[in-house]
Parts: sequence; structure tokens; C-alpha cells
Amino acid sequence: MSETLERAQQLQDALVEWRRHIHAHPELGFEEHETARLVADVLRERGLSVETGVGGTGVVARLGEGHPRIGVRAEMDALPIQEANDVPYRSQVPGVMHACGHDAHIAMALGAAELLAGCRDPLRGEVRFLFQPSEEVGDSEGRSGAIRMIEDGAVDRLDAILSLHVDSDALAGTVGIRSGYVTAAVDPFSATIIGSGCHSAFPHQGVNPITILAQVIHAVQGIVPLRVDPLRPAIVAIESVQAGDAAGVIPEEAHLTGNIRTFDEDVRQQLHGELRRALGLARLPGGDYRLTIESYSPAAYNDLAIAQMVTAAAREISGPDSVFEPEPRMYGEDFAHMASRVPGVLAFLGVRRGDRVRPLHSPIFDLDEVALPIGVAVLAESVARLSRVS
Repeated sequence: MSETLERAQQLQDALVEWRRHIHAHPELGFEEHETARLVADVLRERGLSVETGVGGTGVVARLGEGHPRIGVRAEMDALPIQEANDVPYRSQVPGVMHACGHDAHIAMALGAAELLAGCRDPLRGEVRFLFQPSEEVGDSEGRSGAIRMIEDGAVDRLDAILSLHVDSDALAGTVGIRSGYVTAAVDPFSATIIGSGCHSAFPHQGVNPITILAQVIHAVQGIVPLRVDPLRPAIVAIESVQAGDAAGVIPEEAHLTGNIRTFDEDVRQQLHGELRRALGLARLPGGDYRLTIESYSPAAYNDLAIAQMVTAAAREISGPDSVFEPEPRMYGEDFAHMASRVPGVLAFLGVRRGDRVRPLHSPIFDLDEVALPIGVAVLAESVARLSRVS
């Protein structure tokens, strides 16, 4: 067993206590006041310099100073989900739950801070811990916590940045690392098809947006298989449709929402154009459309040199047979905003207990807490190795 892992395992009780307290008291995006207070108190007790209110409710803590400057990022927000688990630490907030493992991310980042603060040989340079608000949703301007923290200077002058995300599919204690693209760019869209309403007994007197909507859906579903290189991953998903609310009435408008997911920027822009072409069908029978495409995050790209260093650290901590190369994920991660400005790595920690998978973003999500010290040790050892790189 590595010395780093041995020290991390001595924090097991504290890690579980932090994680369970946060899990029982979840807070939604940009509302993480009590979570931020707990984080700041723990870090101050460990002797770190702490700044609060960064990017809204975020916390930035610094250990050491100078070059190199290594960042460790963890998210603090929960999801609007009613927990179904019957456990002592189940959410005490109706309709809100840590269903994406952010409670574990916070605990592991706190553990890494304690481990690094207690090193016999002080690290070179600065370690900066970023506890980020609202990874899951944007604010009233559509900006997520990562963007708000960047705007407040949280990643300024960093040389590298790390983030560790739980993986509910992988066995507890395994570590997934890859270089290159790791999560997709995510662009939510909403569209309105504009017709002209009339009595359903006289359809010829109007333009039925529902009929147009059916044609648009068919066209949208044909974009990826017919217009995109099959060797370049892409998704255009329709997630909701709505039209009409009265009998005997053809409505004025029909609405749909969805998501575009890609890795390649050229494909991303192509899909934006293809979506507009599909909605252009509304104009053929005399209707029209409005389309809004937002940008939740770019694709997250893992730096090759840093990924190799984190892989070496993980193999030392958990053993070479416990480190795997995950496939790129089609979901989004707003860590991508930070990794687009600072060379970084988003790695994954397996947390599955036994054969039952408890999926992320589900009411039954839970994790095997035996993995927490391994995550702490991987973060701490990776930071230590990066700090030795001038």
C-alpha cells in the first residue's frame, strides 16, 4: 500500500461524516450557502487561506504560493430529485437530492486538502481548491457555476487543474482516465413553430403548426444518420413537445425542446445549421419558426501529459489492474469551461457496490464509501507529482 493511500484511509471516518452530512442537507445550484460554510470552516481549520462568495456561492482555498499552481475542483450543488433510498443519511430536503455524487466530490477534495496540508515535505508552489456552485444548471443568464468562477478569477494563472467524478457503473475503487475528449459539448435548444390558429372544423382557414411539427420531428431525427459522418459521434435529441390545450381549436404555435451533443466543433456547427434547415420546413405551408440554441458547455478535453501523470499516480494508489480507460461520455460537464482555459484532466472514480447499478441522476443513486480514500489519495498524489513539474 502506498503511503499516500495509507494516510488517506486514516481519514475514512471524516470523509464519511462530511459526505453524509452534505448528502442529508442538499442545496440546489447557486443556493449552496450551508454547504459552502461547512467547506470554508473545514479548510480554515486546516490552515488554508479561504475566499468565499466566488462565482456566487463558491469557495476558493489556497495552500502555499508561487509556481506551479495546481487546481483541484469539486462541485457543490444537488439535483431536484426526491430520494428513494431508505438510509440514515437520506436527504432531509423534500424534492432535493445529491444524485450525482457531488457530496462525495466535496468530501474527497476536503480530504485531499487535509492530506496535502499535512505533508512532511511542503509542496512546491500553490494548490488551489475550487468548490464550485451550480454545475447542473445555469443562472438567469444561462451561466453555470464554472463560468461564474472563471469570471471571478478562480482559475487565473493556474498551470493545471484536476477534477474527479464518481462513476456509478464502475466497481468501487477503480479509476478511469483517458486523454483527449472525455465529455461532450452540450447545446440545449428550444423552438417555436408558428402557424395560424382556426377552428378545427375549418382547417383550410389556418396553418396547423402541429402538422408542421410532425414533419420537423421527422427531419430532425434524420439529421445524424443522413447528414453527419458516421465516424464522428453526434446526437440531436428531442426532449419535449407541446401544442394546443383546447378542443375544437387548431393552435397558433407548437413548441419543442432538445439537446445537441458533439465532440467535434465542426460537427457541432454543422448540427446547428441542420437544425435550422429542418425547422425551415415550417415556411413551406406559410408558417414560420423561432429557434434558440444555448451553449451549456464545450467538450471537455483531457491534456495528454497531465492524463499520463494522473494515470501513473492512480496505478500506484489502486494498482495497475484497477485503472481503466473509459469511453468518452455523451453527457456534458461544465468543468470543460475550466479545462478549455487551463490544461486539465477530468478522471472517474468507480463507486458501484456489488452487482446493482445505482445510476447517476436517479432517485436510488448511492455509492460505496470505501472508494472515498482512494479518490482522496489519487487527487493528492496527482497534485504532488504535478507540483514537481516546473
